Amino acid sequence: MKKNGFVSAAIWVVSALLIWTPDSLARSLPEFADLVELYGPAVVNISTKQSRHNELDFYGFSLPDLPEDSPLYDFLRRFFDEDAPRPHGDEQPRSLGSGFCISPDGYLLTNSHVVEGADEIVVRTSDRQEFLATLVGMDKRSDIALLKVESEDLLPVKLGSAKDLKVGEWVLAIGSPFGFEHSATAGIVSAKGRSLPSENYVPFIQTDVAINPGNSGGPLFNLDGEVVGVNSQIYSRTGGFMGLSFAIPIDMAMDAVEQLKSTGHVSHGYLGVLVQDVTRTLAETFGMDQPKGALIAQVLTDSPAEKADLRVGDVVVRFNGKDVLTSSALPPLVGASRVNEPATVEVLRRGRIEEVTVIIGELPEEGEVVAAAEPKRAAVNSIGLVVGDLDAEQRDQLGLEQGGVIVQEVKPGMAERAGIGPGDVILMFDNRPVENAKHFRELLAEIEPGRSVAALIQRGAGRMFFAVRIPKE
Repeated sequence: MKKNGFVSAAIWVVSALLIWTPDSLARSLPEFADLVELYGPAVVNISTKQSRHNELDFYGFSLPDLPEDSPLYDFLRRFFDEDAPRPHGDEQPRSLGSGFCISPDGYLLTNSHVVEGADEIVVRTSDRQEFLATLVGMDKRSDIALLKVESEDLLPVKLGSAKDLKVGEWVLAIGSPFGFEHSATAGIVSAKGRSLPSENYVPFIQTDVAINPGNSGGPLFNLDGEVVGVNSQIYSRTGGFMGLSFAIPIDMAMDAVEQLKSTGHVSHGYLGVLVQDVTRTLAETFGMDQPKGALIAQVLTDSPAEKADLRVGDVVVRFNGKDVLTSSALPPLVGASRVNEPATVEVLRRGRIEEVTVIIGELPEEGEVVAAAEPKRAAVNSIGLVVGDLDAEQRDQLGLEQGGVIVQEVKPGMAERAGIGPGDVILMFDNRPVENAKHFRELLAEIEPGRSVAALIQRGAGRMFFAVRIPKE
């Protein structure tokens, strides 16, 4: 029995070795050769010329994680791009990136950072044809640029959808890393819906495809030969590939394309809130079983959120029917929403789920968003004071029923020289009662520059006059 068992085991091992040959193992892996042969010609190389060099740019690929004072900065610039210009002089730098044809009439898709600031855009195909491209438009927030060349001979790609992608699925990138044209690299989808600090309105596709400077703007294919993404960024602390690359979903890119064609710019949805993650400790305070959602920490002034009565402390758990598990999941959902159309926001408020309808606004310029997020401060007037209206509690403490403004801040100027300080209350100015902060500004504007006026100040329980000279303009 033992001998028979040994023989059976030996036969099984030999059979397994015969079945799992190197050829059979190779056949179990995906084949990309046909895909590259068929759609490789649709991928183009893009070079640009621009009047000045503002930032380090390796072949059209930005490296946001490499600061200029890094020891690697100058080394990589010299090593990878011997022709890279220095910041001085009138030289015009060349920037290399990738792109691909999306229609037979010569429309091309690439990244906005590849062509930003370009005076001339040159497109080169795999058969060595060259075209001067026109920039139809670009959107920095989604990092998409639409180009047009006068040719009807370009091969367009087949467009797919990133919605159908699955984590673990094989994908292929074709581009020009470091200027090596039409290089193909493959990998798998590592994650979907990734939000990056610099572009939190884009739900990036994360892959482990080897992407390097020069791949920017090139296509990401699935095994069916469909473009599912536009390669955009790498996460790197060295300047080279470290196993993390990010692509813009083709659905989002094509939405930007349609808007660029029709209006020349891309509109993104805007809610007007600053959010943070719900930690385990915060979840307990809100009576939540588990930490999830986007906690509203600030509602911006005059924003759609303020008009819809979204409040600080609300936890957004669903947006337009889609679950919001983390704070980073909310901006892409809002950004993809149609402007001036209603959206349904489900929030946890005081332990109860409430539904709020918001009319989505258009995302303003970045500087305007930052300004809206900053606390509103009164302007410093010509005598160096920042004043504000008195609230009910302050009036009770001072024994004032009406009128007067409180000095919130004193800057170097005539009021400081006169002896006025923070916390003082101005009751009269130029022998006229002061009604409120707006009235005080009006009184100040009416006074002739260079003249001295009397200001009646209440400080604590006492009152006194101060002589303030109005500065000459």
